[in-house]
Amino acid sequence: MSSALTDLFPHPIVQAPMAGGVSVPHLAQAVSEAGGLGFLAAGYKTADGMYQEIKQLRGLTKRPFGVNLFMPQPDHTDRSAVEVYAHQLAGEAAWYEVELGDPDSGRDDGYDAKLAVLLDNPVPVVSFHFGVPSREVVDSLHRLGTYTLVTATTAEEALAVERAGADAVIAQGMEAGGHQGTHRDLPESDGSGIGLLSLVAQIRETVSLPIVAAGGIMRGSQIAAVLAAGATAAQLGTAFLATPESGAAAVHKQALTNPLFVRTELTRAFSGRPARGLVNRFLREHGPYAPAAYPDVHHLTAPLRKKAAAGGDAQGMALWAGQGHRMAREMPAGQLVEVLAAELDVARTALSDKGGLR
Repeated sequence: MSSALTDLFPHPIVQAPMAGGVSVPHLAQAVSEAGGLGFLAAGYKTADGMYQEIKQLRGLTKRPFGVNLFMPQPDHTDRSAVEVYAHQLAGEAAWYEVELGDPDSGRDDGYDAKLAVLLDNPVPVVSFHFGVPSREVVDSLHRLGTYTLVTATTAEEALAVERAGADAVIAQGMEAGGHQGTHRDLPESDGSGIGLLSLVAQIRETVSLPIVAAGGIMRGSQIAAVLAAGATAAQLGTAFLATPESGAAAVHKQALTNPLFVRTELTRAFSGRPARGLVNRFLREHGPYAPAAYPDVHHLTAPLRKKAAAGGDAQGMALWAGQGHRMAREMPAGQLVEVLAAELDVARTALSDKGGLR
């Protein structure tokens, strides 16, 4: 399975699916055309919106690509906690002159409808975030020739991925930008994530699945490191966020290397689920008391985030970014794949040459 998956793309480089309008078809096309694996993010889109992006991407490239789905979330939300948070955000709503969103806008992200589209119109690769699909779903995709990947943040989660019959596991370290793909959202586990190299090693010793390593990777030398640790490929998100093909807002791209934003932090402030972003005013002020309530909080803050982005206000946006954000390079996505591949070759040569190890 390992070679079957990597046979789809010459370079062991996967562009992370970044929801919220970042992973657009032109970004996926550029990455796939350059020999990596481009990804579309179906999260927060309608089933038809996802389908239209797939059609557009197929018109841009004949190379393999992937589509990412969010798993439906169980309803364990404390409604009173969400109401309290809404009250605490009243000042933000007044400042941005918008109404807060409806926290009861849906928990399944249109999962069944999107899955139906992917079964009727198969794509080369489908990945899953926030949980594990059923064995029946995985088998249905396999029968169509679709490779399946599932995110895991612990070795125990990787075991669940293997039991579901997936082709590979995405090992997401705590360095990763955006949402942590934990299978269960447990507030008592906040801040206890595992670093990527340790996670890859633990998963390597726990399951026999190929591993795609994700979390803070910005250079080809880091790709070489995770491959040496046992991964089959590396998944990069923040590295591609700054490219011109990325659909991220200009102010978000600029913030990655802006000295004003010196660090990242895991927060529930914007969505109710732990997600790593650049520390800004909104995160500092609301992160400490944001409830564990996803996607309720995501729906609640959506109008605030949209208005902040429209006004170029980086202090009110969810500036998702991994720990390596200061290493972002502003270059076309295809060129970035080529640079990463060249850096990987240099690192591999150094590792195989004793004189290169100092």
